[in-house]
Amino acid sequence: MSFWKSPISYIMGSSQSGPKITAQDRAVVDMKLQRDKLKQYQKKIQTILNQEHVIAVDALRSGNEARALTALRRRKYQEGLLQKTDGQLEVLENLVSSVEFALIEKDVMFGLKQGNEVLKQIHSEMDIESVHKLMSDTAEAIQYQREIGEALMSTMTAEEEESVQKELAELQAEALPPVPEVPRVDLPNVPAAEPVTEPEGDWRIETTPTTTRGKVAIEA
Repeated sequence: MSFWKSPISYIMGSSQSGPKITAQDRAVVDMKLQRDKLKQYQKKIQTILNQEHVIAVDALRSGNEARALTALRRRKYQEGLLQKTDGQLEVLENLVSSVEFALIEKDVMFGLKQGNEVLKQIHSEMDIESVHKLMSDTAEAIQYQREIGEALMSTMTAEEEESVQKELAELQAEALPPVPEVPRVDLPNVPAAEPVTEPEGDWRIETTPTTTRGKVAIEA
């Protein structure tokens, strides 16, 4: 019986005995990839958030409050997506580092899947063409603004809508010129007593050498 092994067998044996990549290792890698992608998206989408703020201000100045609301709602929705993904990743980081990873592996995988879905939504929101449609006055753009506005209203919470309305009021105060105050005009007081009328007749002032003055009535 021969105990000889070929060099290939030793190589294969050594490679098979190397460190095995576990599900936890893959989860850590996926989580880091999501974190890096989120940071990239945050930088890119900030430009769009700034543009939507400008669109809202310009719309208010031109008297188009509906367009301003749509821009602010879209901005609030995008900010919510970023915060949601950031919060999910923070939770996943704690789960992945847990010593009981095997017990929560399904939860981690589900969380990573959700994170990828939200990242896809964020990526779709970075379409610069959709921002241009918010500024356009064409029939197609106005229809898009109406549809996106209705869709956003149905997905936003009461707190988010309240925040949007508050921001709208603040922008209106900044963008619209203040109404000039009307100067106050003080009217003369109405006399309480009726005016005294002079008796009829031709009155003249007669002077005497003693400089005594008196009123003398001259009959008509």
